Amino acid sequence: MSRPLSRKILYGLEEPVFDRLPQSVIANFDRPRSENALLWNIFYPRSKPHLNWRSLAALQPEWGTTLRLTREPDDDLNPYFWGYHISGDRLEGLDRILAEVDGPGPKTEIDLLLRGSSKLVVVEAKNTSGLGRCSRYQAGRCPEIHAPEEGAYDPCRYWEVGAGQMSVELELGNRPIPGSPSPACHRHYQLARTLLVGSALARDLGLELHMWLLLPRRSWRAFKPTWLDFARRVRDEALWRRLRVLAWEELQSYSV
Repeated sequence: MSRPLSRKILYGLEEPVFDRLPQSVIANFDRPRSENALLWNIFYPRSKPHLNWRSLAALQPEWGTTLRLTREPDDDLNPYFWGYHISGDRLEGLDRILAEVDGPGPKTEIDLLLRGSSKLVVVEAKNTSGLGRCSRYQAGRCPEIHAPEEGAYDPCRYWEVGAGQMSVELELGNRPIPGSPSPACHRHYQLARTLLVGSALARDLGLELHMWLLLPRRSWRAFKPTWLDFARRVRDEALWRRLRVLAWEELQSYSV
């Protein structure tokens, strides 16, 4: 694949990662108010040679538990943009975890993963778009709720026992049945999949998981009800304390 020519990529156009990124990621750089361009242009110049955990953790969140940095061991975090290091290397174990969690269908795409020696931070970045919901439910094809009256029943993998079972990590209530109202798994589809992949990958790598949502400060009010509902469903109290919502504006004040 030829190197991208987007004028919105302000730094690092020569980096090998641009030979590895999927075309869908590259195409997003040219969209108005591109989330991908914003993510790259903020994190790339601050990631040489790495990102500092304590400096990032000291940023004031829109929502989240204040960390006691005096008790926090420092860590050097290496960024993986959409699963790829700046060098072009794929994050160890990610593709296997994606296959286990998501199965044969479309794979969860995490915008940014920060890997340290003790921590793994998974980051969902938003600028103008909202949090992703289940496209099958929206299209009236949820196998649990919209199952045909006759014919084979093909259960949703995210309700089945296995690596993709959302209810292991989240309190989602009873399994949906035909006629059920809009289920929580539909409302929190993107965040839940990100959490599942992050949890499995952190266990595999022996790292402590943190999960962050990045958004414009002006957007927090609109995102807040959905985020709070998602956060209260997280079963692991220790992980709940490692959830954070950060504003892009706060990140721009970060310096190595």
